[in-house]
Amino acid sequence: MPITGECFCGSVKYEIMGSLHNARSCHCSRCRKAFSSQASAYALVETGEFTWVSGEEHLTTYSSQQDYGLKFCKICGSTLCGIYKGEVHGVTLGCVNGDPEIEIGVHIFVGSKAKWEKMPSDVVQFQEGPV
Repeated sequence: MPITGECFCGSVKYEIMGSLHNARSCHCSRCRKAFSSQASAYALVETGEFTWVSGEEHLTTYSSQQDYGLKFCKICGSTLCGIYKGEVHGVTLGCVNGDPEIEIGVHIFVGSKAKWEKMPSDVVQFQEGPV
């Protein structure tokens, strides 16, 4: 059974014929702005397992670094996925329908987290990216 997801307004839908892996939460200042939250929550997908089901014409891309970017719904603004060299490489867990059957394994870039954010002491944390 595929994993499905969609944006807030339901205009853009996708499916993943495979599993999610390496779920993480990034606390850097860029992710806070991109996701309008204290952190991002996303998981990686294998190339070729991700397919847009409907609404691809409603997507827009923001690329902040060479080869990397994010895809958003132009209608509601939902951040749906991250891209690398034009291919979807990870999805935001908040847009996955139902239980994604994965837990966030690591919290990255906690060295630059917002001062107002409190981190639980029992989570795996990296001051920057994982080694």
